[in-house]
Amino acid sequence: MDGEDQATLPRQRSLWRHRGFLLLWGAESISELGAQFSILALPLLAVSVLGADEWQLGVLNAAGTAAFFVVGLPAGAWVDRWLKRRVMIFADVVRALAIAVVPVLWWLGSLQLWHLAAVAAVVGIGTVFFDVSYQSYVPVLVAGQQVADANSKLEASFQTARIAGPALAGALLAIAAAPLLLVWDSLSYLFSAALLWRVKDGEVRADRSARRRLASEIAEGVRYVAREPVIRRVVGTTATSNLFSTLTFTLLPLLVLRELHLGAAGLGLILSVGAVGGLLGAVATPYLSRQVGEGRIISVSAVAVALMLALIPWAATAPAYSLPVLLAAEFGLSFAGMTYNITQVSLRQRLCPPHLLGRMNASIRFVVWGVMPFSSLGAGLLGDRLGMLATMWIAAAGALLGCAFVVFSPLTGMRSLPVGSPAAQVPQRADSA
Repeated sequence: MDGEDQATLPRQRSLWRHRGFLLLWGAESISELGAQFSILALPLLAVSVLGADEWQLGVLNAAGTAAFFVVGLPAGAWVDRWLKRRVMIFADVVRALAIAVVPVLWWLGSLQLWHLAAVAAVVGIGTVFFDVSYQSYVPVLVAGQQVADANSKLEASFQTARIAGPALAGALLAIAAAPLLLVWDSLSYLFSAALLWRVKDGEVRADRSARRRLASEIAEGVRYVAREPVIRRVVGTTATSNLFSTLTFTLLPLLVLRELHLGAAGLGLILSVGAVGGLLGAVATPYLSRQVGEGRIISVSAVAVALMLALIPWAATAPAYSLPVLLAAEFGLSFAGMTYNITQVSLRQRLCPPHLLGRMNASIRFVVWGVMPFSSLGAGLLGDRLGMLATMWIAAAGALLGCAFVVFSPLTGMRSLPVGSPAAQVPQRADSA
């Protein structure tokens, strides 16, 4: 049976026999493993090799996330017009070429902080288009009732990469320079593109004659998010959590490497243990959703994330125990964060009509990721003026306050997530997926 047929198989067909999904899963797993090398190598290069301070590290972080604010909204409208799988392939290739620039410049002895920021910005643009396409492509590739299962499997592999990646990167740092780790990241994006090229699906290119002005299409996605009350609540909590948690995560390499002197191996261990929590969270989410309730678990996990965030600055008050406290914090953050993300993404995908998926995801990303570059710059400023630990305590308090959007909402009382809503009943256009 060919790939086109698989896109329309009966809903009871297992994802383990869905060739297109398995290729997508493999592509995501390989690229995420490589991306973990960059997550460790880039801040390590900035802090330990190029001597970055709080402000410079904030600028580097801001460059990596600025694309979600700058091109996040039009990206959704463009993705709804294009074939999503081809967008993902192109994004992978662009990111591979950009990452490859860093080891080349290092080998030539010309690497500077602004080079890292420029590469991070280009990779960020590629990530915007890939992520918007990726979240919108899952409902195209698999049956509607398999979306949550597909998301859980994809997130589980992502967390597996987060476990293996930092640990492997930390081991390789003992025998290789940090820029060389980026070579694998570049190759992993190329491998991902090759696997995606082999996927067969039933997606049809949008009808050009049915297109409207770009601004009108963008506005339609924004209006949908604004009018859908449950999604609006989730966006409020997610954006607030990202705004404040980014303050902490921007400064985390400085806390680990300079303040606590745990070294690159300690940073890699913290990220790996955190990834174990994320993996277990991804695996446990279906069970927790059944036991706690699909809506209620969103509220519970959001509060848990904020509480775990407070452990990070607290670790610095007891340096002798800082490593185990940071390990516990990262484990809990990743476990609760993964449970929250899987459930709220599944909620969005169930509610949104297919022809609006790209614009809906882009509109939400514009808000929840668009706050991050400003938060990164804020981390640099606040860290310089108030101190690193004071900034992290502010972050924990702000994240806890942001939970109010979902805690005091109908989600807290929901045993099952809704499927469709009055706001989602929008007539299908000719360019629907």
